Amino acid sequence: MTGFTYEVLDRTERFSGRVFTVVTDRVAMPGGGTADRDYLRHLGAVGVVALDDDERVALIGQYRHAVGARLWELPAGLRDVEGEDLAVGALRELDEEADLRAGRVDVLLDLHTSPGCTNEQIRIFLARDLSPVPDAERHARTDEEADIELRWVPLDEAVAMVFAGEITNASAVGGLLAAARARDLGWAPLRPSDAPIPA
Repeated sequence: MTGFTYEVLDRTERFSGRVFTVVTDRVAMPGGGTADRDYLRHLGAVGVVALDDDERVALIGQYRHAVGARLWELPAGLRDVEGEDLAVGALRELDEEADLRAGRVDVLLDLHTSPGCTNEQIRIFLARDLSPVPDAERHARTDEEADIELRWVPLDEAVAMVFAGEITNASAVGGLLAAARARDLGWAPLRPSDAPIPA
């Protein structure tokens, strides 16, 4: 690392929506020049690798309009509740999308989904000691979430689906590979659920 500071000299907002804003930053470059950089400023997200006692992971099949296809993913969602603890948000998403609750949650990994075009960061948790949400307390799903399909897949089979190109969602790929590696290391790499996000 050279230590050069890429100072933002000017910012122009191109679009503002509920989930992200498109901006153009004029940025100081090494050597004295400047460059314009277009990107999405994103709320951020949380996701969950939910692993049962038989080492099966809960995958959800959900339609994603941007790619025009149903993808196998982890239960996940936006960090759109002001002041909500990240682990609490992740467990809320697990409840809403997979009808599951967890007795134990740990940090699995943090990742930038596509740093060439967005500042989106997602924290993936590992949830264990799972139990079903009682029928009377289940979340009423709408829009694409009304069409979610829940599938239980052995963790090693889910990893094989990654390598076969059957799971391509970035957070699912990262979460599943990290979960398999953490399991193989006796869960030693896990961090507490309230671990700070790296700068």
